[in-house]
Amino acid sequence: MKMKSYSKAQSGFTLIELVVVIVILGILAATAIPRFSDMSNQAKIATVNGMKAAVQSASAIAHAQYLVSGNASNVSVTMEGQAVTMAGGYPTADSAGIGNVMSASDGFTFGASGTSGYWKLDKGTTPINCAVKYDPASGTTPAAVGTDTSGC
Repeated sequence: MKMKSYSKAQSGFTLIELVVVIVILGILAATAIPRFSDMSNQAKIATVNGMKAAVQSASAIAHAQYLVSGNASNVSVTMEGQAVTMAGGYPTADSAGIGNVMSASDGFTFGASGTSGYWKLDKGTTPINCAVKYDPASGTTPAAVGTDTSGC
């Protein structure tokens, strides 16, 4: 009788191959994770900059409404049914002024600090250090809008 010999074929990975793959995955993870965590700060800063542009536009629209009214003694203008208090031709820095113009500010909390108004990003780490700041008009200086992203 003839005996058949069967060779056993190896299947699977060797220990060295598995270790090499794990090391490569570890290196990829170590370089990718810091990039993703850094993007959250960049997203917060971009959100604050977007809000800054919205506040600038709202202030400019209110100023245009003030100019169109033709009466330089107007202390308020009406925008979409809301009375907006004005000073120097621009909205004041309180909730009756720029706060009424920017009534829809999802993700931000409006407040006043001294003579300025600000919108703090709700996901910011400190009260005013991830925010848009609105300084009302003063004399012949128009209203100014700035950002503070040091706390984002």
